Amino acid sequence: MTYDLTLNQLKKTYQQGITTPRELINELLDQAQQQAGYNAWIKLLTIEQLQPFFDNLDTVQPKDLPLYGVPFAIKDNIDLAGVATTAACPDFSYIPSDSAFVVEALIRAGAIPLGKTNLDQFATGLVGVRSPYGQVKNAFNQDYISGGSSAGSAIATALGQVSFALGTDTAGSGRVPAALNNLIGHKPTRGLLSNTGVVPACKSLDCVSIFSLNCQDAASILEVAARFDANDSYSRTNPHYNRLHYFQKNRITNNASFTFGVPSDLDFQEDKHAQMLFNRAIEYLKALGGTAVNFNFEPFKKAAKLLYEGPWIAERWIATQNVKPGSMLEVIRTIIASAESKTAVDAFKGQYRLKALKRICDESLGNFDFVITPTLPTPYTREQLAEQPIKRNSILGTYTNFMNLLDYSATAVPVGFLNSGVSWGVTLFSEKYSDMALLSCADGLHRCFELPLGATGIHQHQTANQAEPFYQLAPPNKQVNVVVSGGHLEGQPLNWQLTEREAKLIKKTRTSGQYQLFALPDGKRPAMMRNEVDHGQAIEVEVWQLPAKYFGSLVAAIPAPLGIGKVELADGSWETGFICEASGIKGATNITHFASWRAWLKHLSR
Repeated sequence: MTYDLTLNQLKKTYQQGITTPRELINELLDQAQQQAGYNAWIKLLTIEQLQPFFDNLDTVQPKDLPLYGVPFAIKDNIDLAGVATTAACPDFSYIPSDSAFVVEALIRAGAIPLGKTNLDQFATGLVGVRSPYGQVKNAFNQDYISGGSSAGSAIATALGQVSFALGTDTAGSGRVPAALNNLIGHKPTRGLLSNTGVVPACKSLDCVSIFSLNCQDAASILEVAARFDANDSYSRTNPHYNRLHYFQKNRITNNASFTFGVPSDLDFQEDKHAQMLFNRAIEYLKALGGTAVNFNFEPFKKAAKLLYEGPWIAERWIATQNVKPGSMLEVIRTIIASAESKTAVDAFKGQYRLKALKRICDESLGNFDFVITPTLPTPYTREQLAEQPIKRNSILGTYTNFMNLLDYSATAVPVGFLNSGVSWGVTLFSEKYSDMALLSCADGLHRCFELPLGATGIHQHQTANQAEPFYQLAPPNKQVNVVVSGGHLEGQPLNWQLTEREAKLIKKTRTSGQYQLFALPDGKRPAMMRNEVDHGQAIEVEVWQLPAKYFGSLVAAIPAPLGIGKVELADGSWETGFICEASGIKGATNITHFASWRAWLKHLSR
């Protein structure tokens, strides 16, 4: 029996008693062994090794755990307690006593690991063929590369052997295989998923990544796995606005208004079909309410070159310094050996160069809700790759290598199939902590194409239509609009409290007609109150846009009886703004008929 392994459908399967985790895992292990020719696995667990995971579920129900009985795969540079970690290098192999932090979080949520998957040795490559455990083959056309380095994780997911898989993504290893095997590949914000128990490639840049069959699953897995790890010096706390409830609840209609960036100069390596699929993705985004804006992509490409041509290659040398050169594949040894010529001076020059490029790229990215690029220019056959292994690997990273250097989050989305039968996709990226917003947008785009789930032949249960809601694209944390009516107005004594916090004047307007304005007894401040019973009128106000990171300090500086609430503007919209407690107007002068703090001050000056 072929199962739909997406999280929601699998939970229903368990709840309806169609199968049990033991029965399902047994079938999936048999399937994986029958499909062994893809070389997806380095180690499949035995039923005896899996027994403790089954036992953990005996006292709970599917509704009790978010990942109850969900089968998943682990890239073999991520630790699973009691099972060898090889990083695709037999001489490097060791048996960890503890699972990686992220693996343990998933197991506690009810997920069951089937084993460890194949990869480009030491996670160095975007191809999936650099492994002594066999070249990993594409799920749709075995003549083609699977993509890497998280090759086995992608193939196991695409073939329906697991619901999801963990990869790692330093240069694109979690996105290129997703594009080539019709999967969602999410590269989280650096540090959201702990790297404790992960063999480093470039420790300052490494990310654990997620392969899934749809965006909803990727969002749910990220919610479970994104936990702060005090033992990981690069770990970050996931902010409240980047949580699952944003994916699920913060929706707007598909008449959404958003802006996305499109690089003005793109390289498809003369693959006209890939270019056509990219253009179709843009048209779907436009149909969903998006406005496409072309921009100069050159600074991003320059940043990408720093990953292997700059000093960061030395981090790969650090990670493998205790491995005998003879234990490595020749191509891996050649790549890592280039670090020997790098100096401390090169490291600092590289940092200076990256800092300058990041400022340019951040300013460009700030003009859009997200940017869309190809995930890769075009796929290669395994034979083509063998002809130029390093050059063509580099081409595959054209649109992925810069992402971690610039500290962005990214989601790879499949958008169709090429003439070879191999899938191809695009990537949406934005600033750090935009994970749920990107997954939400990627979900809308993904549904437009009505693709099957991986290589299983099973189609998504819900496809896009005109009435389907489209998710909000940008998290609201970036900016907060603040309505001011007194000392914070432009040109007034307290306006500096806004400008020094990088606030910008958005518009000058008025409130709705239900407000009263008072001059407080100190004569220096106004107090605005909503009053729908007594006489009120529209009051002159300004709306300033403030970076959310400064909002708290602004609120803390507000003296009583003033505070922050919601203010209705003349156009019927509600914005955050200065208001006054009812008790605060004792002894104050009602100046509502002036309808403006400036008009009152002008009256006083006369």
